[in-house]
Amino acid sequence: MGQKIHPTGMRLHVTKNWKSYWFVSKDQYGDLAYNDYRIRKFIRKELRPAGIQRIEIKRFMKKIEVILRVARPGVVIGRGGSQIESIKEKLNKLVEGKVELKVTEVKEPDTYALLIADRIAEQLERRSIPKRAMISELDKAVNSGKIYGIRIWVAGRIKGAEIARTEKVHWGRIPLQTLNADIDYAFTEAQVPNAGKQGVKVWVYRKES
Repeated sequence: MGQKIHPTGMRLHVTKNWKSYWFVSKDQYGDLAYNDYRIRKFIRKELRPAGIQRIEIKRFMKKIEVILRVARPGVVIGRGGSQIESIKEKLNKLVEGKVELKVTEVKEPDTYALLIADRIAEQLERRSIPKRAMISELDKAVNSGKIYGIRIWVAGRIKGAEIARTEKVHWGRIPLQTLNADIDYAFTEAQVPNAGKQGVKVWVYRKES
């Protein structure tokens, strides 16, 4: 069962919480869910160097509050706040509403699955050897002393091979069916030159903070 169910969706309201907070009637739900997707896609594209760990969206009567948890908040804010104001203006045009941005810094960035996956994807796009990138990120997470286990998979045409395969590294334990286990999961894709898209999956069993 653990291989078939999304690790985060399985634990909602147990150890995980929703990334969007709002309530509307059934006929409006689709439009707002799509708007949330567009907001997240835009922010992930524009602020990729900032190391985005989580994007939370809260909707109120007259405004939309977007909370960003990032590894490098200075990249989001920019010189004199110029970058964050530019992002606000673009978001206001994108969703046709008043958008407020709040930025918080992530402590221990080497222990969050999405940050690890993004760093591996960036290295793959620079044509680094997948196994070397995976082991490097695994060592950083283990050396932090804040995790019980980590598992990383990279799948695709590794090193430009004609037949796709999956490279795997693992340390510690990853309980797939224990609801109380704080499993941080992330998936991202890397567009690798001459090798097409490669998928990166990361599971991190984090210690309680």
